[in-house]
Amino acid sequence: MAMYEVESIATVVGGHTRVQDDYQGGVESVIRFNDAYPLETLQGIEEFSHLTVTWRFHLARPEDVQLHARSPRGNPKWPATGTFVHRNHRRPNQLAVSYPKLLGVEGRDLLVTDLDAVEGTPVIDLAPYFEQMGPRSYVRQPAWPGEMLATYWLDTTERP
Repeated sequence: MAMYEVESIATVVGGHTRVQDDYQGGVESVIRFNDAYPLETLQGIEEFSHLTVTWRFHLARPEDVQLHARSPRGNPKWPATGTFVHRNHRRPNQLAVSYPKLLGVEGRDLLVTDLDAVEGTPVIDLAPYFEQMGPRSYVRQPAWPGEMLATYWLDTTERP
């Protein structure tokens, strides 16, 4: 297998303080770019409403990886699916992609909401979200992701 070395370009500051499966919405955080990047690398980003953020599950351990089929969140009512059918830290490279809303820019700080990463998370890559780069046709999926994620984007004040 080919190995790649990547460095984080930014760090998540504030926002979520603990890992959780649901209630990810309504939380503001900052994506703080490393000083190594000149300010002009962000020039024009404020024109976009949303970002594409690639980040690493930095609190996960290599032994968390599970290379087999299992039911999502351990719930037997959902079918066992393979490692690459899940969107969590149990995949080999322990990477995630999120699409937070950009609220503002202050120097190297991007203020965002709805970023489902925790304080201290290393950001591997970031780009504006281009509508034209999203899905080009109808998106198909089984019922279980909708059931599993029904409360994912609720904020903590909306807990039952």
